[in-house]
Amino acid sequence: MTSLSTDPDDMPDHDARPHHPLAIQILSTLLFAAFAIVSTVMAFVWFWPAGVVLAIIMAWRGFGPVWSGPRGVRIEKRITRRLRPDAGPVAARPSGNASFDAYRTDMLKRLEDEQQNFEDFLTRLRAAKDKTEFDHFMDDRARAAAAFPQGESPADAAP
Repeated sequence: MTSLSTDPDDMPDHDARPHHPLAIQILSTLLFAAFAIVSTVMAFVWFWPAGVVLAIIMAWRGFGPVWSGPRGVRIEKRITRRLRPDAGPVAARPSGNASFDAYRTDMLKRLEDEQQNFEDFLTRLRAAKDKTEFDHFMDDRARAAAAFPQGESPADAAP
């Protein structure tokens, strides 16, 4: 029985190109952009008409996403759907392996507890540092006040 769904995500991919992870696509785009900018600048330095031609080509091509066409639209929809705040955490989606799901849930819980403990530690550390700095300031102020008789200020003692 065939599916009559019109959702592009449900349609099979008839594209023979390999599907690369998003991180690889982003990295390759950034590396190409860096290479293109450097080569265009070098072309301007050595032979300015070649630099102009390269700049026009780069402006025409652009540095947008490496995917395009209907498959690219499906990929963009899938990515934006996964990145929505209401999509829920990854842990909410079962993998099909109950043992792994239990391990993952336990590990995520431990990591959240560890993160909370670390944030609490940082808060206490900042408070202790602030207290130390304040105590040092108050000690310096008390020493300065003791160094001058009542009614005089350090500004009065300066020649």
